[in-house]
Amino acid sequence: MSGKKISFVASRADQAIASLDVLTARYGNVPLDKADVIIALGGDGLMLQTLHETQYLPTPVYGMNRGSVGFLMNAYDDGDLLERLEEAEEAVIHPLKMQAHCADGNNIEALAINEVSLLRSGPQAAKLRISVDGRERMAELVCDGALVSTPAGSTAYNYSAHGPILPIGADILALTAMAAFRPRRWRGALLPMSAKVRFDVLEPEKRPVSAVADGKEALNVLSVEIFNEPNVAHRILFDPGHGLEERLIREQFV
Repeated sequence: MSGKKISFVASRADQAIASLDVLTARYGNVPLDKADVIIALGGDGLMLQTLHETQYLPTPVYGMNRGSVGFLMNAYDDGDLLERLEEAEEAVIHPLKMQAHCADGNNIEALAINEVSLLRSGPQAAKLRISVDGRERMAELVCDGALVSTPAGSTAYNYSAHGPILPIGADILALTAMAAFRPRRWRGALLPMSAKVRFDVLEPEKRPVSAVADGKEALNVLSVEIFNEPNVAHRILFDPGHGLEERLIREQFV
């Protein structure tokens, strides 16, 4: 990518800001909509934020880890950046779309690169009814919450909730329960990428539930529909041998 225009974005962490100054002085820094490649300096939170904010652009994003967590990031090195960009491998991922219907009448839509999660908002466990493609699959799940995860997000919240790690190329979504009480210890299901999942909240006044899509929250939801959004494509660049597929495999042998 010699001669290509680069746009740098950085988190508020001190080391990210310091790196931004060094890289900008060395390579320049153009506006996002003028760039051939976007470089995100921070952790996975900044990467997700950058992907969401630039989803209207066709520009790939290359992350360098200047934060505490860097599953979606490459190692930081300011010495051979142009060569690394030239050799980088690209992964294209599609987000989930959340459509949440709230008790106050609001309908909230959001995209999620990692997962959409439903979480109890009070002391009582949530009661959820689960339907897939319009067919009821579970009349009542009593739990702390549930989530639907993409393969790219399967090592994040999903994995912490004891959900499966999904190969990046798999056309599969993970539906994972959190602290399921009834059915006892129900761990969830694997669904085709084309599936449309609907959660209906039972007893919403007694057992309030919130829904979260990559940090965007909907409060006091009555129902939530979740499905793949193929019309949005995020392009992420990785150093050779350190792409998402390799990271997902490696994570299972830590």
